[in-house]
Amino acid sequence: MRSTSICFLAPAAAVLMMLTELPATAQTAAAKTAPTGADWSALAKLPDFTGVWEIGLGGGGGRGRGAAPQGPSLTPAAAAKRKELQSLGREDNQTANCVPPGMPGIMGQPYPMEFLLTPGKVTIVIEAYTQIRHIYTDGRPLPEDPDLKFHGTSVGRWEGSALVVDTIGFSPLTELVANVPHGDKMRIRERFALTGPDTMSIETTVTDPDVLTAPYTTTRTLQRHRSWTIAEYVCQENNRNFVDEKGKAGIRLDDPAGTSRK
Repeated sequence: MRSTSICFLAPAAAVLMMLTELPATAQTAAAKTAPTGADWSALAKLPDFTGVWEIGLGGGGGRGRGAAPQGPSLTPAAAAKRKELQSLGREDNQTANCVPPGMPGIMGQPYPMEFLLTPGKVTIVIEAYTQIRHIYTDGRPLPEDPDLKFHGTSVGRWEGSALVVDTIGFSPLTELVANVPHGDKMRIRERFALTGPDTMSIETTVTDPDVLTAPYTTTRTLQRHRSWTIAEYVCQENNRNFVDEKGKAGIRLDDPAGTSRK
């Protein structure tokens, strides 16, 4: 019995030590009081982004309506890296293997996304890969040393009727665009604005001094579907894709349930 008690107490002590060693900024954010009635009332004065939205004219992981027709302007080193990766001739990518694309690619998927507004935060529930983005609008600054995550860390502010969002700190598993790995200093700024009762424009500008010679800006138009809900998305279910040792992709036609993982 004593050894069992030790097993339970040790993790508790470790957690206590971790909490006491948290940076002041993290403790402050965690200690914020619950939203007041005034906080909820203030939401009614903001643009109504709530609901389920979909990229206009489909998408296919691409750019949607009104996007910039040209690709990013790459540094010589980044262009050489892209050429190297393209020369491998691989037919798969990480999304085909159920790894989400992360930012900025996740916002261009041809699947619906739901916007939820609460005091101090905008939450985006993305049907593709069952992903969730949190955009903090409570006045906090961007972290000086952010954790590297697929969606980075996003902080937003309201400029009139537009939501302006800055995001930093991206996982090395994500790409700026296909076959273009991003640098450590990549920064993404998004500008969300209603252009009609059920249309939204998202202007996205990527800066990355290690990869880009100029900012890369694209614009997408989203359509709101007021009667839609987000569907369940389980990438692994019925996944019959495979890649052989030469990088050639195929489909297992004899595995209808997608259970084989040879």
